[in-house]
Amino acid sequence: MIRNTGQGMQAYRLSQLVATFGGELRGDDVEISQVAPLESAVAGQISFLSNPRYRKQLADTHAAAVIVAADVADLTALPAIVCADPYLYFAKVSALLNPPQRFAAGIDPGAAVAPDAEIAASAAIMANASVGSGARIGERCVIFPGVVIGDGVVVGDDTRIYANATVYAACVIGQRCTIHSGAVIGADGFGLAWNKDSWLKIPQIGRVVIGDDVDIGANTTIDRGALDDTVIGDGCKIDNLVQVAHNCNIGPHSVLAGCTGIAGSVTLGEHCIVGGAGMISGHVTLASGTTISGGSLVMKSIARPGLYTSVFPLDTHDEWVRNAAHIRRLSRLAERVSNIENLLKQDKTKD
Repeated sequence: MIRNTGQGMQAYRLSQLVATFGGELRGDDVEISQVAPLESAVAGQISFLSNPRYRKQLADTHAAAVIVAADVADLTALPAIVCADPYLYFAKVSALLNPPQRFAAGIDPGAAVAPDAEIAASAAIMANASVGSGARIGERCVIFPGVVIGDGVVVGDDTRIYANATVYAACVIGQRCTIHSGAVIGADGFGLAWNKDSWLKIPQIGRVVIGDDVDIGANTTIDRGALDDTVIGDGCKIDNLVQVAHNCNIGPHSVLAGCTGIAGSVTLGEHCIVGGAGMISGHVTLASGTTISGGSLVMKSIARPGLYTSVFPLDTHDEWVRNAAHIRRLSRLAERVSNIENLLKQDKTKD
């Protein structure tokens, strides 16, 4: 039986956090054991302020301590850690206080593991998981119940694949990745050729290759390449319900928010961001550092990094805002044009 070995919640003094993550300690060196929002934090918890609109909550909070920027540090009498980026600091503290659960190593008797699969001694394979022929599972990996690992799949060290996710044959997953429940890695891409009166399916013979430190959300699908591989670069973070089609190359440290859809053969540079429900047409390239606003449709390549929005045709964000202001006045403008046309007709009648 595989069981959660767990660990008790550990407390840290603020001075320990400062020694680990930097920043300046102001006030008492209190002990904290968990993070919480300003409005609900209680004794023993630390909160943070990164958005000025929540300053009133800073004044009213019951947190034991807060993480703040220098320009608001004087607004609270609570013990505080002062730093340049409170949100990032909070994320680091939260990770320290909430480490991943640990699981006892071993292969559950209820798992189906091929005789020639290579399973690291420190890995945990849970009940009803399936690991195919020739697959390799790295050190300290956790494969949860119902996961299907296809033949020849490689899973790097310290990766976790949650319940009922599927990794098709020959795909490669890097180290320290997280793949959430229901994700499908390596299904066939949507490759079809028209054959007079019907569609002919094109075999998809590429793989999906996922780099290190990648997170993939629940029910996300990443299709295998038609010929070459579909590639997800190191450090990418992909939300729930995202579709990445065949032969895409998602550059390192890019972020795809929920319900994003990326058609085939798209290339994203490094550090790109696509907002929720963003849609990118096939064979498009986005320059490194490009951000696409949520709900936008990208139908052409972008060579210059920046923020782009296209609820109507794609343009730079600043130009989009100006055009939006004009559109709000279109009905009044149309009425004025109609009035002018009527006046011109009247003048012609008089002549």
